[in-house]
Amino acid sequence: MIWTIYLSGEVHTPWREELKEQAAARGLPVRFTSAVTDHPASDAAGDHLPPESEGFWRDQKSAGVNAMRTSTLIRQCDVAVVRFGDEYKQWNAAYDAGALAALGKPYVTLHGPHHVHALKEVDAGAMAWAETVEQVIETLAYVTG
Repeated sequence: MIWTIYLSGEVHTPWREELKEQAAARGLPVRFTSAVTDHPASDAAGDHLPPESEGFWRDQKSAGVNAMRTSTLIRQCDVAVVRFGDEYKQWNAAYDAGALAALGKPYVTLHGPHHVHALKEVDAGAMAWAETVEQVIETLAYVTG
């Protein structure tokens, strides 16, 4: 079986690439999917729709277009990794974790110890909490092995 792993959350560090490289090096039977991680492209996802005069409505259109991809990939995944970074609030990641929990999809949260209190409900719904990409890889190796 090839497991589909959805990667959600923080886009400012190369954690996705690190995870993919380590999974390939271990020969894990996985394929990865993700939301669009290019900020300008994501922000412009709805720009082809009729123009709006305010920034709020541009964000609304783009969020809807992005949600088509995200919700489809979440429904199709076997497991997800939800990353919360240090620099920004990842409200999208918290939203994804809620969707995963509502759909009964297993997920691993990936964040440092300083987020434990703020993410206690998100972590409570997770099957595992990891602090490092290496810990996620070990978890995936066990689950997919």
